[in-house]
Amino acid sequence: MQSFCSKARKCNAEAINETLQYSVQYHGFGPGQQDWGFVEVRQGAHMFWWLLYVAELSVDHYSERPIVIWLQGGPGGSSTGYGNFEEIGPVDLDLHERPQTWVKNCNVLFIDNPVGTGFSYVDDPSLLSSNNEQIAQDLVTLMKQFYDVFPEFRETPLHIFSESYGGKMAVQFAYQLDRAVKDRSIVSNLRSVALGAPWISPEDSIMSWGEFLLNLGFVDTKGHAVIQKAAESIQTLIRNNQTKAATDIWKNMQQVVTKEAIGIDCYNVLTPQKFAILQYGEDDLHIVHATDNLHKLDQLMRGPVGTALGIPSHVLWGSQKDMVFDALHEDFMKPTTKVVEKLLNDTDLNIIIYTGQLDLVVSTPGTVRWVEKLRWPGREGYLSAPREGIGYKGVLEGYEKCYDKLSMYWINRAGHMAPVDNHLAVQYILEKHVLV
Repeated sequence: MQSFCSKARKCNAEAINETLQYSVQYHGFGPGQQDWGFVEVRQGAHMFWWLLYVAELSVDHYSERPIVIWLQGGPGGSSTGYGNFEEIGPVDLDLHERPQTWVKNCNVLFIDNPVGTGFSYVDDPSLLSSNNEQIAQDLVTLMKQFYDVFPEFRETPLHIFSESYGGKMAVQFAYQLDRAVKDRSIVSNLRSVALGAPWISPEDSIMSWGEFLLNLGFVDTKGHAVIQKAAESIQTLIRNNQTKAATDIWKNMQQVVTKEAIGIDCYNVLTPQKFAILQYGEDDLHIVHATDNLHKLDQLMRGPVGTALGIPSHVLWGSQKDMVFDALHEDFMKPTTKVVEKLLNDTDLNIIIYTGQLDLVVSTPGTVRWVEKLRWPGREGYLSAPREGIGYKGVLEGYEKCYDKLSMYWINRAGHMAPVDNHLAVQYILEKHVLV
């Protein structure tokens, strides 16, 4: 049920993975030590992972530095593609070194999740995940196999970082992985789960759009009323558990927002626009102002990267992404706030939430709304905790509010992709919660 490949760092890759016919000639793509491979998480469902080892090794072994798992959004967005080359990996889309790469200080494990995303694939569309629980179980299965191959990482601090819809998947994954640890079906030193621009409460996010745009001057009162009416119709559907219909209306609402706000970039409202917008989740990785980059990423992943990693010829990066979104159509608008509450009430994990002030899709007001409604023993303590500024070289980069296991960060001058827009603020989060 499993297949792993590895570069010849520790062993012969052919011995590890005869199925995919990898050989020791494959040394990865880009700088640094790497391992990668597939896990058959269910029969016919193949999940791809790519581990980039910490670049600046100040210890005796990689396992002495923490591991960060990166989960992209969408659903259908590729961690190995967008997360790696557009956000936090060692090189960017033009293959220039990224000075602020996360690989400088920790091991980063990119996972193409759910199955059907990026290099991950299914033998039959019926094997695509249709709910968050299945997605999480697949990830737990992958991690079991990962630790079997790399037992030295079992005691290494593990942190799950996520973005957008990845946040929805991350909370369920963290909860089920924590349960597996307690059940002793896996050994893992899971410490925290971090949610960037997390699609946790679609209702709260969408209900904030009209007011957000009105307050920033992107719409007038008439436009606000039009957007608010559409949002309220979605709210009604969600509360009546008609989430499939809510997703359909949500797609239409994006066009309403685009029309009323005249082509605004929903992922960073201050990004200059050319009166065009891509639909979230329906094109590669919900990036709205970089159509050219999407094509460049396709070419890179399907060409040099796939060749360097020895990806089988029948696996075409991103070819099943639309089916991934469609399979989760009904689950897309379901909230996962209850899962966040379970993490706070039933685990010892640290919960980290960060939001970019210029993000509309998962706006700061909407995020604050659901966070403050969470039911857990520390709720009153969190609400009364001080909100403090985050400064770097005399510049205010954002704000933080922390109490017990819950930490919330407001990031200045950042939209949906905070690690790109304000890496200094995100680096502060890493230093406080991961690099300790």
